Amino acid sequence: MLAELHVCDLGVIADLTLVFGPGMTALTGETGAGKTLVVEAIELLLGGRADPLLVRPGAGEARVEGRFVVDADDELVLSRIVPRDGRSRAYVNGRLATAAELTEAGRRLVDLHGQHAHQSLLGARVQRGALDRFGDVDLTALAEARSRRDAIDEALGALGGDERALAREIDLLRYQLSEIAGAAITGPGEEDELELEEDLLADAEAHRDAGERAYRALTDGDSAGDAVGRAIAALSGRRPFEALRERARALAAELAEVASDLRHASEAVVVDPERLDAVRRRRRLLADLRRKYGERLSDVLDFEHQAQARLAELEQHGERARALETERAMVAGEVAKHAASVAAARRAAAPFLAAAVQERLQQLAMAGARFEIDVSGADPADDVTFLLGANPGEASLPLARVASGGELARAMLALRLALGANDDAQAPSTLVFDEVDAGIGGQAALAVGRALAALETPQVFVVTHLPQVAAFADQQVAVTKQERDGRTVADAHALSDEERVVELSRMLSGQPASAAARDHAQELLATAVRAKAGTGTA
Repeated sequence: MLAELHVCDLGVIADLTLVFGPGMTALTGETGAGKTLVVEAIELLLGGRADPLLVRPGAGEARVEGRFVVDADDELVLSRIVPRDGRSRAYVNGRLATAAELTEAGRRLVDLHGQHAHQSLLGARVQRGALDRFGDVDLTALAEARSRRDAIDEALGALGGDERALAREIDLLRYQLSEIAGAAITGPGEEDELELEEDLLADAEAHRDAGERAYRALTDGDSAGDAVGRAIAALSGRRPFEALRERARALAAELAEVASDLRHASEAVVVDPERLDAVRRRRRLLADLRRKYGERLSDVLDFEHQAQARLAELEQHGERARALETERAMVAGEVAKHAASVAAARRAAAPFLAAAVQERLQQLAMAGARFEIDVSGADPADDVTFLLGANPGEASLPLARVASGGELARAMLALRLALGANDDAQAPSTLVFDEVDAGIGGQAALAVGRALAALETPQVFVVTHLPQVAAFADQQVAVTKQERDGRTVADAHALSDEERVVELSRMLSGQPASAAARDHAQELLATAVRAKAGTGTA
């Protein structure tokens, strides 16, 4: 809902701030006062064309800002600056944005009806959705069937359809698996084990010599063992050194054990050039596998498992593809069945919605108008087009091609009324009608006013010159113009109840001071109140 609008240096508007509430607001004033400029300001907020000619003479740029209440706890501020020279600028909540982003944000907030491009109901997708909601067309089964069909198509695509490409992939996988299997990797830690073995074999003679020398150092004459033995003998029978003597005895035993282990370890070291060469070849083989299939041997083994699974899948490709094709044919039948059902429901609902809209048009001074809904295209008949023949003898044209802003606005009003509670829950909460009362008066004007007030929309704006329409508004804003310092300036303000009577009197007779006009204005307001309350007729 548009809560506040600020306009600066736009046309004859110098500086204007308006605060709006829910319900219907009528914008009134004499011809040329600037009523349409308020609508143009809103259109600029929706990404409309920024014409430099809109900038007030003498000003460098025009500025429009709108504060919208999105829900109870959220607000959105849209801004548009139109310079006299250069490109316009747009802002969303103070952040610089493109005109397209402004349009996207505004599309969810406001619909303009009249000679404006920003009308959601002119879109083919929206018209189709409106027909579906009106006719309670159930799209669930069709959507589910299409989703299953798409999943099958994706699975078929993953299998691949090029037989030669599949054959090449199978050959490559078989070669890779054969290469890995031929290596007979014992485990992810095999390379570490081979590295230790190579180190041992590469320096086997030096290892063995070192072991033997260490053994002799512990066992030959005047060795460490003999020295410890003499120390033990020297301490024998000496009570103060008994504990130390026991430690020396333990040391002698440890030295003997180490000497024995050294002898066995030295004898175990084998000088085997052939084994060394085999280990080195094996390490090179494993390194080559890692270069091709993974950083570590564990990665190579993971690749092997994945390749085995992919090969099994490809080898079963024919069988799997046939199964998927069979399933797809069945699901395609379901899609066709549900599409035909949706198409039938749309074609059945179209005449009823068209008749409902046409009935509303009769009440809105378009007695000879024809409203038609063309439902075409292959099932589910997605090509839905709303057509209007505004006058007898005229061809019915798509709404987007209706030339008259007034006729288009009334057609949109009739459509909104016909949809009623079936209108899109995601539709903009603010509707703006310009020229909706063009070329009508009397009872037709009262019907238009009653229809605008009956819209099931949180907020409606109407630019009108007819008192019969303005009387149905919950709020009335008068746009006036006056001369200041030799220049025309437009101003606007919300009217009090008494001021509304005066403004309606001016609209009725051009004589706001006329007692008869005021009586008529008060009668109009009372009639509108009764009509809205459903206790009387207009």
